[in-house]
Amino acid sequence: MSRAFTKEDHEAPKPRRNWALPPRDDPSYDEAAASALLEGARVSEVLEAEEATGYAWGEPRLRAFVERKLESARAEGDDRLEQVAERFLKQSR
Repeated sequence: MSRAFTKEDHEAPKPRRNWALPPRDDPSYDEAAASALLEGARVSEVLEAEEATGYAWGEPRLRAFVERKLESARAEGDDRLEQVAERFLKQSR
């Protein structure tokens, strides 16, 4: 077999993040899911956050929670959170 098609330097799998979400039927679930999606975007793990929450990036149902997170990010000077929240809101239209 040609060595051109073998991967010699195997990367260790990433540890699974614990998203610490409440049960799906908990009234605070959507807010926690919005936070998880934004945190996933902050650390380049959007797909993992979508899988954990069951929501796609830009889910309109989460818009109000993300708007509140955006306000907090601006007040606290958290540029990265502001950036990902704005991106989420652009896609949730």
